Amino acid sequence: PGTVSLQYLQELRQIGFNRISYGVQSANPTELRLLERIHTYSDVVDAVRWSRRAGFENLNLDLMYGLPEQTLASWQHTVNLVLGLHPEHISAYALTLEHGTPFGRWTRKGLLPLPNADLAAEMYEWLDERLFLNGYAQYEISNWAHADATVQTQNSGFACRHNLQYWRNLPYLGLGAGAHGYANGLRYSNILRIKTYIDRLKTAEFSPTTQKWPLSPAAINHHRNTPREEMDETMMTGLRLTAEGVSRETFRQRFGVELTDIYGEKIESLIRLGLLEWATESSFLPDPHQNQSRLRLTRRGRLLGNQVFMQFIGE
Repeated sequence: PGTVSLQYLQELRQIGFNRISYGVQSANPTELRLLERIHTYSDVVDAVRWSRRAGFENLNLDLMYGLPEQTLASWQHTVNLVLGLHPEHISAYALTLEHGTPFGRWTRKGLLPLPNADLAAEMYEWLDERLFLNGYAQYEISNWAHADATVQTQNSGFACRHNLQYWRNLPYLGLGAGAHGYANGLRYSNILRIKTYIDRLKTAEFSPTTQKWPLSPAAINHHRNTPREEMDETMMTGLRLTAEGVSRETFRQRFGVELTDIYGEKIESLIRLGLLEWATESSFLPDPHQNQSRLRLTRRGRLLGNQVFMQFIGE
């Protein structure tokens, strides 16, 4: 948000862009410095105001929680300020310590405390309740859309279409240097260096015999999933959709087998642990009669999502 201008936003809108996502992360100056962000919260306010003037009616503001030394009060302050900007969509992600990143090195050396997992869970639960009270519906573990449309059926104009396509494990194109895509049964990635990417496309000869769609001359890796890999990925991604989950009928139509024939024992075990539940097809409410139309995470399961997803990795 610290690098945009009104003119730039107006030009983006004029050429057809209709949604903008800003990496707000926090309204706390200390937390922003820790994240090495160059913007201030004042920059966020300006960016949102200019976006509205430029004609954008669909804004996402992205937040982070579970930061070292972040408090619940600081998190609540950030969320309340962001709600005052009335974005159509809010994303919130917990900090993940990855090997080889500055945060990973700093925590290993004792320069930063490890994030408090219990506090992060409390932040997440408070956020979900706060957003619900302000008219937002959660449709994915880390994403909430304003409920001005039928969010429950995943058709809201404010739910991120890319998110829905990705978490339903449906095809999407990766265009540009470093992009990843999934189409025609292939998962692929493009070369990272921009100049090399451009040079490869400029010098390539395109023909049905030399190039296999969706791969371009800039593609450097690709993998064709086996049917079982495809099913496993559909489970892992689909369960991120908190209301929609994985439809039993859709799974049957796509793969020609019953969901419970492939994963029955794992599903029953996770249900007994209180991490998964069946919901009805039409209402997305818990299904006490075990109609078994749609499988989804419970509220407790959302906090332990990664552990649930690991159960669906192929044996």
